[in-house]
Amino acid sequence: MKRVGMVIHVKPEKLAEYKKLHAEPWPGVIAALKAHHVHNYVIYQHADLLFGHLEYDGDDFKADMAEIAKDPVTQEWWKQTDPCQSPLATRKEGEWWAEMEEVFTWHEGVAPIAPVTPFYDPSDLTRNAGERNGRKTGR
Repeated sequence: MKRVGMVIHVKPEKLAEYKKLHAEPWPGVIAALKAHHVHNYVIYQHADLLFGHLEYDGDDFKADMAEIAKDPVTQEWWKQTDPCQSPLATRKEGEWWAEMEEVFTWHEGVAPIAPVTPFYDPSDLTRNAGERNGRKTGR
């Protein structure tokens, strides 16, 4: 399975419209995603950034994305959503959303993809859950 992380700017004046569209996604768009092996697609927002994450379980990601792009319902959906977005200047040629490099993965019972040095003192685990290294964390 391939996991994809991606990022794009959302225009502040279009944020409410973007959220409203995604509160009721079009069934045909969801059907196209499913038909082309896309699962567990989520979009998060922070300030003027949108972060998308999806899982892909097909054999040819590029070809499946091209097929989704040909779908008439998806094209109509993009006519609604694209004006709400502004691509990153650092994206690769041909990208709308800038695909991100996966730098860490951890799933219960599965080893991380790379050795990881803890960013905390393991003795923190015995401290109050609302503190980290003697600082309040807001919990």
